[in-house]
Amino acid sequence: MTLEDLGYNNAFEENRKKLELCEFSVARIISEFKGEYKVINANGEHRARVTGKQMFTASSREDYPAVGDWVAISELDNGQAIIRGILPRQSILKRTFGDKNRSGEKDEIQVIAANIDEAFVIESIDRDYNLNRFERYFAISESNGVQPAIILNKIDLISKGELNDKLIQLKKRFPDINIIFTSTVNDHGLDDLNKYISKGKTYCFLGSSGVGKSTLINRLLGEDSIKTGTISRLSGRGKHTTTSRQMYFLENGGIVIDNPGIREVGVARVSEGIGTLFDEITAIAEQCKYADCTHTHEPGCEVIGAVKSNKLDKEKYTNYLNLKKETEYHDMNELDKREKDRKFGKFMKKAKRDLKDFDL
Repeated sequence: MTLEDLGYNNAFEENRKKLELCEFSVARIISEFKGEYKVINANGEHRARVTGKQMFTASSREDYPAVGDWVAISELDNGQAIIRGILPRQSILKRTFGDKNRSGEKDEIQVIAANIDEAFVIESIDRDYNLNRFERYFAISESNGVQPAIILNKIDLISKGELNDKLIQLKKRFPDINIIFTSTVNDHGLDDLNKYISKGKTYCFLGSSGVGKSTLINRLLGEDSIKTGTISRLSGRGKHTTTSRQMYFLENGGIVIDNPGIREVGVARVSEGIGTLFDEITAIAEQCKYADCTHTHEPGCEVIGAVKSNKLDKEKYTNYLNLKKETEYHDMNELDKREKDRKFGKFMKKAKRDLKDFDL
């Protein structure tokens, strides 16, 4: 297996030269465990760790290697490698997480994966289907230059008529997003998914626990490489059978990353992604009376007018406001956040009252 088969390209090589890391080998992070990594290059797989200096100088989790990263390594006799540097990322998927009920607690950034070409956002038809959740994942993806696609799984559980209704709904809400329907019960869509994945490109599977991410990857691999579990009878939720991120290599040359289930999708610094995802709202907003219009209460707001006249989907508009407020909140300092919390509570109460008055 060559470096190119692993996703390496000229841009990574140029950056290795700029960082004066050419004396070291390059490898890609394929999995991460507690304080240790597994890397792969043309010479095979190695266990690897970062240096004490890297840990001392790291200011956040983003300064550590992540699955998908390209790193410069020095190989040791005992089979373990030392990571000497991380090559600049071409893309990164990350989310925020934290306890919203604990005041003063800072939200943390979780790096999902690096150097991703496309993100498969997976929902299952039986318990997980939610358009707003799709939009959250899309905002995270597009803000970091990662093209999202939809996988709607477990379609064997509904009729063809119901499935067609879902397709119409998805196409109306997300006209520019590719959609693949799949079922691991009758293998529907698995050939389409396999053909969709291109050689040398990296795909990350995102979604809640129990939607079938690991099972789909097992089918693509043609073997049960990943442990899978059943849905909990008590909670109706999927069990976290995937506990760490892992990269896999398909026979067709595609590269896929399995990812632990995410129950809450927090967004951070995704303003650009929101602008791209809600380009319809962005275009309408250009006609608003005020340049700094928040699209919540101002007279002459064309966005509110579009909602009232049914030209803009009410649910999409509401989700847009929520995502926009959330990413602005993450960019604030702690003092501003406390004041914003107080004002935002009042705003949401008023906005909900106003929405009820819309004749929709």
